[in-house]
Order: sequence, then C-alpha cells, then structure tokens
Amino acid sequence: MPGPFDIPLAALRQRTSAKWTTYGVDVLPLPVAEMDVRLADPVARVLHEAVDRSDTGYAGDPGPVRRAFAAFADRRWGWPVSAEDVRTCPDVAAGVMAVLRVLTRPGDGVVVMPPVYPPFFAWVRTVGATPVEVPLTGVDGGGRIDLAGVERALAAGTRVVLLCHPHNPTGAVHPAADLVELAALADRFGATVLSDEIHAPLAHPGSGFRPFLTLGAAAERTGVAFGSASKAWNLAGLKCALVTAGSGRRDVLEALPPELGWAVGQFGQLAARAAFDEGEAWLDEVVAGLVRNADLLGELLLRHLPGVRSPRPAAGYLAWLDCRALGLGDDPAQVFLDRAGVALHHGPDFGAQGAGWARINVGCPPDLLTEAVRRMAAAVAGRSLTPPVGVDHAG
Repeated sequence: MPGPFDIPLAALRQRTSAKWTTYGVDVLPLPVAEMDVRLADPVARVLHEAVDRSDTGYAGDPGPVRRAFAAFADRRWGWPVSAEDVRTCPDVAAGVMAVLRVLTRPGDGVVVMPPVYPPFFAWVRTVGATPVEVPLTGVDGGGRIDLAGVERALAAGTRVVLLCHPHNPTGAVHPAADLVELAALADRFGATVLSDEIHAPLAHPGSGFRPFLTLGAAAERTGVAFGSASKAWNLAGLKCALVTAGSGRRDVLEALPPELGWAVGQFGQLAARAAFDEGEAWLDEVVAGLVRNADLLGELLLRHLPGVRSPRPAAGYLAWLDCRALGLGDDPAQVFLDRAGVALHHGPDFGAQGAGWARINVGCPPDLLTEAVRRMAAAVAGRSLTPPVGVDHAG
C-alpha cells in the first residue's frame, strides 16, 4: 500500500491549491505550509460520503468535533480537555483575531516573537493593536523565548502575548520550563497568552512538546489555545479550527461572536472529526516520514550546501535555513527562485531577523526535496541546471 508521501510529481502538479498553481511548471514549490501527501483514508471516506448524500450545507452541531478533539488531546498529550471549553472557528487566523478583539482596544500592544509566522503581524494590526516585538534568542539553535524581554513588555503595559508553539519557522518546541515561567509572568501582570498550537500534532518523538494549558494553574488562568487538524492532516482548504480556553479564561469564549461558528466549513468539521477520531495511525506514519525528511535535509545540506546552516526542527515540516554565509543578500529565497526554480518562503517576511534566511517545506516526497537542494546548490555554484533526476516518480 502506498505511503502518505508516495506521490509522483506529475500527480502533484494536477493539484489546484495555491502551492501548486502559484508558480510555473519548471518550479519546485516548497514555500506554502501544506504537505504533499495522500489524504488519510478515514478523512477521504467521510468526505466522499458527504458528497454522495449531497451534504454540502452549513456546518452542523459542533459538539462531535469538540469531543473528538478532547479525546485526541487526552490520548496524545494527556490533556484532559473539557469539550465545553472548546469553540469552533473557520481557521486559527479567524480565531486569534476574534479573541484579540475581545482582549484589546485600538493601540494596545501584543507581544510577538520574531522570526515568526508572517500573518501574526497582520492579525494584530487588523484588529487595531500594535505588535510589540520580543525576538527569540539563539535562533541559530532553534530559538528560545526571551523571558526578560517579555517581562519588560508586560511591565510597560502590554497585556497579550501571541505565542507560536511549536514555533514557525524554526520548528522549535518551547521547553516546558520556559512556558511555565511565561505563564507566571502573564499571571503576575494580568495578561493573557494566546498559544497557536496548529503544528502540535506533528511534534516529533522526543521533542518534549506540552500544550500550554497543561502547564499548571498559572497557564490555566492565563491561557487560550488554538488548534486544528488542518496542518497535521493537510486540510487547510476545508476550514475548521478550535479555540480552547483555560479555566481562568472561559469568559473569552463567552464573548466570541456567534457568527464565528457559522463560518466553519461543513467539510472541515466532518474531516476534522474523522482525523481526530480515526486518523492517528496515519498521523504517526506522516510524522515518521517528516523525521526522515528532516534527517535527509541535514544530510543534503552538508553534502551540497555546507554554507547553509539549519536548526533541526523538533516539530512539523518547516525548516529555517541560514543562508547568510552564501552572500545572497537579505532574501536568498528570491535568488533560489530566480536561479534554481525552487520556491522557498522569503526570510524577511518573518521579521527583520529573517534577513539572509529562508524557510523550506520538507513535507514532500524525498526525491522532490533532494532535487530542490541539488538545484539550489547548482545555482550557488553557478552551474547550469540539468533536468530533474527521478523527481517525476518522487516518493
């Protein structure tokens, strides 16, 4: 039976998602955070069944997906979530902005920790708040929260911290001890921590990942978490995410507008329930493949691009490439696109700290990843590129 990543390039190019239609057919697209995988069988089944019965209306009762997530969280992380503390929303972006509108007024500050997922800045500005940048420390090694910097921001009046956990783009899993201290700071200053945990189901074995709301009474008093099946089961286009409040922040859930739930996609809700209830074996297979691809990336860089350094991700399928030693300027992704036909995510989009860096998506067939690095190395060396080797049968 084919594995999740056993897909030929020709089949991938038939996809109509943004990842596969933004660039020309000569470009290998590795910027967008979606995976090149076969859909999990339980998810495919429920979607086919819904189409067969023409069940394409508004999403129905969210109770089943809330309970499915609670059961998954208990199995996966030992997190005893009450389904009553979970609300649905169309995606994490909509959920975070809805909560920010509850917690902030125009001009209020919100801590963000660059280099970080670029929409964080846009979400904060969209609701009229102001990003307060507290950059990660030690990004060369994956990055750590600058707790002293967060304390200074909270002491100056900021009352919301937007946390990316696991962190995008570095793939770092924040140590539990750091998160406990972050919760204590938020508790002391009366602040709220919004923890974006969309990549959490893809934490690699041994990463030590702990959901923020499992880290003690202070985290329960101060935390609101956001999750989804979208990244782990590759369902971004179906529109269903979850907002979970700690015991001390249930008031936030009560203040969310009813229309947030109406914007959830029917297919998204059905697919997410199937993923959480029946998709864990598939998920484990995918995570094992991502671990192999992370190892492969390290080997490929060492062999073909020894000037590039990359902290090994502890979760997910995104890797952060330090290309500064190559002398390609602030935006090496543009150089690789122009010279090598390889699309990466532009480092400067993640904040000023991203100058000279690029983000690569390793959630793809290994042959595709190998060909991408081979092209990048040839471009850096000034060699002409040969046709792709073996990538039409990637997998």
